[in-house]
Amino acid sequence: MLTPDLLDRAVELLRRGGVIALPTETVYGLAANAEDELAVRRVFAIKGRPANHPLIVHIPDEEYLPEWAREVPDEATALARAFWPGPLTLVLKRTSKATDAVTGGQDTVALRVPGHSVAMEVLERLGGGVAAPSANRFGKVSPTTAEHVQRDLGSDVDLVLDGGPATVGVESTIVDLSSGAPAILRPGGLATEDIERVLGRAVPVRTSTTVRVSGSLESHYAPRAGVVLAEPHEAVQRVEALRAQGLRVGVLGPASLSLPTDVQRFDVPAEPAQAARVLYARLREADEQGHDVLVACLPAASGLGIAVRDRLSRAAAPRDS
Repeated sequence: MLTPDLLDRAVELLRRGGVIALPTETVYGLAANAEDELAVRRVFAIKGRPANHPLIVHIPDEEYLPEWAREVPDEATALARAFWPGPLTLVLKRTSKATDAVTGGQDTVALRVPGHSVAMEVLERLGGGVAAPSANRFGKVSPTTAEHVQRDLGSDVDLVLDGGPATVGVESTIVDLSSGAPAILRPGGLATEDIERVLGRAVPVRTSTTVRVSGSLESHYAPRAGVVLAEPHEAVQRVEALRAQGLRVGVLGPASLSLPTDVQRFDVPAEPAQAARVLYARLREADEQGHDVLVACLPAASGLGIAVRDRLSRAAAPRDS
């Protein structure tokens, strides 16, 4: 149970250089005081994360933007006011407060205000920002419950705050506003259509950029099992071909999908927002069953379906990339 005393303990740990697991609406984050370079470097060590792979700084509210970003374009302000707290990260030109340890040595910093009551309470009590990537080993499936964090990281974390299952289920959408026209660098829990509605213009998803951001590597979000992508109408054919090779096959797809009775299914709804909410949990459940390969049905490429397709594509990428 999250008591005031436990929240006080979390904040005190952050102030003393500790690392805690923090619930957000997207996934659980591995949080350190963003102004404490040694604590931030401990986050990298716990995750096994490359030092040049930047972190997202979570701040209490929009008013903290000028502390971390030396340029805040009007479009950044419009998006912050429309979607914060929420699953939106803004990439902006950094101030000196954003150190190389946080930014990966870049001249930009990624910022967001999380939309979870526990995360917001911790940030308000701290009165500053936390650097918080997903609370799992680097490149693996992100955690959406406190139990996932405990299984992945165990005693490497000083404290795990249990805020219940994540309600969005995939990481935030990252929008670059550091160099002119806005661009999406990572599809996520906020749909492109919503961003375009606020800005009144098309916002492209940029697959090639000099700005490094979280979750942009080709192979990421990967379970132990191999992942094969399929449109729903192709799934049965893919399953049979893989089983003919002697592989133990599981399927991530909607309950309406007609499969052989001896094939284990992990229900991922066809509706994109529902799929996003359960995707990582289903990947973890499938891994626990020891499958050699998972056939993952792709949702429609609209709304949060774009983010789900992105995560599945990275989970299916060659692991040595």
